[in-house]
Amino acid sequence: MTINIMGVGKLKESYLKDAQKEYLKRLSRFCRMRVLEVDEEKAPDSASPAQEEKVRQKEGERIKKALSKSTVVIVLALEGQEPDSVEFSDHIRHLMLEGKSDITFVIGGSTGLDPSIIRESDYRLCLSKLTFPHQLARIILLEQIYRAFKILNNEVYHK
Repeated sequence: MTINIMGVGKLKESYLKDAQKEYLKRLSRFCRMRVLEVDEEKAPDSASPAQEEKVRQKEGERIKKALSKSTVVIVLALEGQEPDSVEFSDHIRHLMLEGKSDITFVIGGSTGLDPSIIRESDYRLCLSKLTFPHQLARIILLEQIYRAFKILNNEVYHK
């Protein structure tokens, strides 16, 4: 199984890079992991709603170009399902049992995801109703994927 994490923008802080590296190492015993980064569109600090929409559209075009046609697309979106860790691991198990061997989790940029990416996704996942910086959301997602594989393999993971 291959799991792709597609994020808008690069991780900037070293502590986030270190955390990503650690989770990728931990996950390597369960699946093949790839991190795909698409360029973040520059937006003014006080962007208007129309400017933010334009940013999301441009980033959405980059995401669509980078997505494989055969991958299962799971987007992080506030309007998505908010499963607990066991339900999340069950969802991954279900995809595996269906023979889905390529999953891509898509994380939008600081202005969110283009609505067309959300509409065309196979599943919408909400990590929390709380707002996280998109770079931190990547680390939280990696941790939840790691937790899911520990659960799937009947290994204890509650720390």
